[in-house]
Amino acid sequence: MSDMNRSVPDLLGDLVQQTTTLVRKEVQLARAEMGEKVSKAGAAAGGIAVGGVLLLAALVILLEAVVAFLVTLGLSAPLAGLIVAVVVALIGYIMLQSGLKALKAGNLTPERTVNQLSRDAQAAKETVR
Repeated sequence: MSDMNRSVPDLLGDLVQQTTTLVRKEVQLARAEMGEKVSKAGAAAGGIAVGGVLLLAALVILLEAVVAFLVTLGLSAPLAGLIVAVVVALIGYIMLQSGLKALKAGNLTPERTVNQLSRDAQAAKETVR
């Protein structure tokens, strides 16, 4: 039977079948893309954690050395400790903000899926016309 002689129920049936297939494929694409994004986020978080643990011991010793150096320059031990603590807190805050920015929700958006859905919607609109 040619496409011109098909009945409306047949055409609607095909439309429903093709729409269902399209939605299924889009869901599969979204799952795959989200899996990639979650893997990247997990690797980033793991790297941050391991790096932090390894640097912690060295940082403590280095900060103790800086405090000791300030004391040898004539500062009192509490004042030297306070100066070092404030500087380290500022550096820590900047690094924390940088890490949080890298894990922003916008970086986890399934962009290919969103783009594909937009193209599919546009194609469906053109087909209906």
